[in-house]
Amino acid sequence: MEPLKVVARLWERIEARDWDGVAKLVAEDAVIEWPVSGERIVGRANFIAVLAEDDDADGVGVGVGSGAGVGDPGEDAHGASVEVLRLLADGDLVVTEVEIPQEHVVYRAVSLWTVRDGEVVGAREYWTSPGQDPAPRWRAGYVEPLVAD
Repeated sequence: MEPLKVVARLWERIEARDWDGVAKLVAEDAVIEWPVSGERIVGRANFIAVLAEDDDADGVGVGVGSGAGVGDPGEDAHGASVEVLRLLADGDLVVTEVEIPQEHVVYRAVSLWTVRDGEVVGAREYWTSPGQDPAPRWRAGYVEPLVAD
């Protein structure tokens, strides 16, 4: 399967909370990095455990624990929403931007996925929430507010 389709399917399986389906798309020795929280997940089993346990722990999912993830804590876990805003590929590199609305906040992630032989072998994901980092006042004369897409 081509890299773009692997990653598109990965997000579909994450949204569906199909951890077995996610596991089939991730290499056994994959390394997933989350620079914003300073974490590295080594191995398919750990990646799936983080996704599944975070989903069980707070209903948020996607493993970013109490920060970002799939699904509203008040929603049925299978009704959670992951909107893929951008999906671009160049060879083995796939870049995605996703949006995950929650009850009181919207989370976004830009992810850089490396896919080989039909499996994710590595990723670096940047999770945030629009407005989480306030703009410095000194820039006010040079910028205008960014309205959410």
